[in-house]
Amino acid sequence: MEIDLIFKIAAVGIVVAVLNQVLIRSGREEQAMMTTLAGLIVVLMMVIKEIDVLFKTIKSVFDL
Repeated sequence: MEIDLIFKIAAVGIVVAVLNQVLIRSGREEQAMMTTLAGLIVVLMMVIKEIDVLFKTIKSVFDL
C-alpha cells in the first residue's frame, strides 16, 4: 500500500513538472505557479489521509 502512495505522489510530481515547463515556456508563469501549488495541495491531501489512518491505528492500539 505504501508503494502505491509513493507511485501516486511521483505521478503527480511528473505531471506537475511537465505542465509547469510547458506553461513557463509559453509565457504563462502565473498559471505555472498555480499548477505547482495545486500539485502540492493534491500531494498534501494524500499524505494527510495516510496520517489520519496512522493516528486512528495508534489510537486503537492504545485504546485511546
